[in-house]
Amino acid sequence: MATMRAVRFHGVRGELRVEQVPIPEPGAGQVRVRVGACGVCRTDLHVIDGDLREPSLPLVPGHEVVGRVDSLGTGVRGLELGQRVGIPWLASTCGLCRHCANGRENLCEQARFTGYHVDGGYAEYTVADARFCLPIEGSKSDVETAPLLCAGLIGYRAYKMAGDAPRIGLYGFGAAAHLIAQLAHLEGRRIHAFTRPGDIDAQRFARDLGAVWAGGSDRLPPEPLDAAIVFAPVGDLVPAALRTLDRGGQVICAGIHMSEIPSFPYEILWHERSIRSVANLTRRDGEEFLALTSTTPIRASVEVFPLERASEALRRLRSGELQGAAVLDFEL
Repeated sequence: MATMRAVRFHGVRGELRVEQVPIPEPGAGQVRVRVGACGVCRTDLHVIDGDLREPSLPLVPGHEVVGRVDSLGTGVRGLELGQRVGIPWLASTCGLCRHCANGRENLCEQARFTGYHVDGGYAEYTVADARFCLPIEGSKSDVETAPLLCAGLIGYRAYKMAGDAPRIGLYGFGAAAHLIAQLAHLEGRRIHAFTRPGDIDAQRFARDLGAVWAGGSDRLPPEPLDAAIVFAPVGDLVPAALRTLDRGGQVICAGIHMSEIPSFPYEILWHERSIRSVANLTRRDGEEFLALTSTTPIRASVEVFPLERASEALRRLRSGELQGAAVLDFEL
């Protein structure tokens, strides 16, 4: 039986193993993808750290997957052998519930997720439901494209929730924020970047990408904001973000997990300020954002790692040492 290298999580908090496992075969409606690159996402940390408590074990993490279709299961339509595709967080939905019927498949109660319920991309090959794979066009490499599949897509969904807000704050200037900052700058928005206090490098990085102001998350910006997107999984940042808002502004929480939000005075919520959350993504989000990034100069800043160093990439993500995104490059 042919085997492949895969990084697997067996349920011991924070522990990943590089193993030789059988190459999977696609079932009906599935494709097998030879992985070219897979992004390393904060959600992967939430899985292996136990914040998301129902993973299918043993599990291959990873849901920012880019590669080429290597094998077709029966009944697959619309994809071809050799075609480049992306495999995002949303692995499948029921397709029948009221949420799916109303274009909000991201809220489907039967949804399954890549690198959580089904094996993901920390492996040389993976299989996926063909209907939820996203065709990848354009000249960006697999490594450049991988962070778009979650950091980009969740960031894009949060950004859309901000509407036409001209002044936007981004809390946590990592993989998602550095992509959305570029989009917002292209669209003429005024971006204010909030980093860990004292993180001069991240603040400089944000200004280089078009932020008009960058400072610690313990500071107030020089002008009131119309929206603030919180990417960092830190509940304390929600009331901090509320304090930056102009009347009618909104805080958008863009993470899948967050520490507890502390109590705060009603005064900072009053004047029709609001708090919203982002949950998952839809295929339409993926199609829109990938089409947009294929025709604009938006670029992911990446640090690449071989598969065997996945644990190191996650450790550096956890400690805030990365600038931009980490990506596993299967050419290394």
